[in-house]
Amino acid sequence: MAGQSRPQQAKDLQDPPAPGRHSLRDTVEEALREALLTGRFVPGRAVTLRGLAQELKVSPMPVREAVRAMAAGHALEIRANGRIQVPTMTPPRLAEIVKARLLLEPELAQAAAARLGPRDAARLAAIDDRIDASLDGGDAETYMRLNHSFHFMIYRAAGSQVLLPLVESLWLQFAPFMRTVYGRVGTFALVDHHKEAIEAVRTRDAAALREAVAADIRCGMDLLDTGLPDAGPSVAE
Repeated sequence: MAGQSRPQQAKDLQDPPAPGRHSLRDTVEEALREALLTGRFVPGRAVTLRGLAQELKVSPMPVREAVRAMAAGHALEIRANGRIQVPTMTPPRLAEIVKARLLLEPELAQAAAARLGPRDAARLAAIDDRIDASLDGGDAETYMRLNHSFHFMIYRAAGSQVLLPLVESLWLQFAPFMRTVYGRVGTFALVDHHKEAIEAVRTRDAAALREAVAADIRCGMDLLDTGLPDAGPSVAE
């Protein structure tokens, strides 16, 4: 986040009169999540708790609580000197993330298919049109925000209270690294399977939606694999 644009929510962060610190903590945590998901945190670059608090215009306490929650989910790490950073991505770690995504996200998509239909397909298509525009314009941050919206519109429809938080945690872990890779290779290299997913939603084809999501993950993670130092065979295989 340091050296990047301020999270959109930061300008709106003010200590509310009630219910107090808890709701402010939630708002701070949402701002940090947004920063992670759009790649404003740079992997391996440390920031301070005080610096984050100043950037978000809040006291250090809610930031400390939010950072601890993110660290518990492995999206951030707190170093011995108290500085905060996104963990450095390694081939074994990325391989585990890919495996977990391929296990969980197609499962959520398949469960969601019966609860989605033509109206949802139209909304997904509108998001995908904006995704295409962001790719054409080389706007990686907007692409990442919209890509998250596209996938999680599908996943939330599954109504899972167990799998969805796990998938959210995985996205927080790989997104900052994704943004770094896009900065190197550009957005023109991205290939997705959103059109297939939209058609599967429109027809309520659970098997097709499952396969479209799995194919989308493999394409995206193959690209990320190229950004790792000394990368061997594709971790998505």
